[in-house]
Amino acid sequence: MPQAIVFDVDGTLVDSVDLHAHAWQDALREFGKDIPFQDIRDQIGKGGDQLMPVFLSDDEVRRLGKELQKVRSAIYQEKYVSQVRPFPAVRELFERIKRDGKKIALASSADKDEFEPNLRLLKVDDLVDAATSSADAERSKPHPDIFEAALKKLGLPAPACIAVGDTPYDAQAAGKIGLATVGLLCGGFPEQDLRSAGCLEICKDPADLLSHYEQSALR
Repeated sequence: MPQAIVFDVDGTLVDSVDLHAHAWQDALREFGKDIPFQDIRDQIGKGGDQLMPVFLSDDEVRRLGKELQKVRSAIYQEKYVSQVRPFPAVRELFERIKRDGKKIALASSADKDEFEPNLRLLKVDDLVDAATSSADAERSKPHPDIFEAALKKLGLPAPACIAVGDTPYDAQAAGKIGLATVGLLCGGFPEQDLRSAGCLEICKDPADLLSHYEQSALR
């Protein structure tokens, strides 16, 4: 039985993947890069440090990267953050996990000013034992730094925990440190992509995971 469940946030607990993709598309356009929406969406789940090199040269990342991330953050706050909504049954799922005596961590690579509104939306801060933001990790997913930071805050080794995420990058990051992953489809990534990345089981969303809790890896 796992001692703790480590949740990704964007796309896993809140419906924000499209919104992040639009913010990146808007910001990249301001820097002369007209990138198709789906191409950007396919990269959401990575932090900016891993996403920008997909669309920019190394020289462009060095010259423009910091300013691009500032512009993206400002666009997201101005146009999109107010549209984020929590997926149903997140609190109920967390309450069920806590009834089993397990700990809960949130492993988010979002900036603090984006993570905190998500936490307010979810209304689960009283159920969360540990949480990370971009300040806790040098590199974002698919590097394992965020999960390592969450496990350190929990005081538990990877084999004692289960991760829950919505992107292949969650599973890849977790797998690098021996952390098993349950995949959710609510972030919009294909089931086969999640399985290929190493997810040991798949559910539709937090509500579906709750409904199958007794048969899931979380139990």
